Amino acid sequence: MSDDVSRTDAKLDEEGEIAADYLEEFLDITDLDGDIDIDVDHGRASVAIVADGASGRALRRLVGPGGEVLDALQELTRLAVQAKTGDRSRLMLDVAGFRARRRAELGEVARTAIAQVRETGAPVALEPMNPFERKVVHDVVAEAGLVSDSDGVEPERHVVVRPA
Repeated sequence: MSDDVSRTDAKLDEEGEIAADYLEEFLDITDLDGDIDIDVDHGRASVAIVADGASGRALRRLVGPGGEVLDALQELTRLAVQAKTGDRSRLMLDVAGFRARRRAELGEVARTAIAQVRETGAPVALEPMNPFERKVVHDVVAEAGLVSDSDGVEPERHVVVRPA
């Protein structure tokens, strides 16, 4: 492993640890139970708050409608990491498996659009999505050998899938 890769992995591990500390304090303040899982995924620090049973249901309040609360908590966590490291963080946060489930749903949406583009040869525009959702779709489309672009302006920004 090269020194650059080691430094990058160490930096991502540090981001995950800082985020975990911040989120543990947050859970204490909000009197919510959950375990913190830290990983590196697609070149980003990835942190998940997980719990079973009643604690897992209680954590869903941190997701909010359509993941809005989760997006805000992720941004606050990124800011906490940036305050400690001095560098902008691209950390991904998941709570109660929301993003994992959404990633699977979006994979299906992308595969349906890919099939339609292959069948008709015409571009397919998807519904508006947040940046996380668009990234998931772009990755699935690229893996299938097609191309995709983000089009429009927030909050109506969406993915258009096109033939290669």
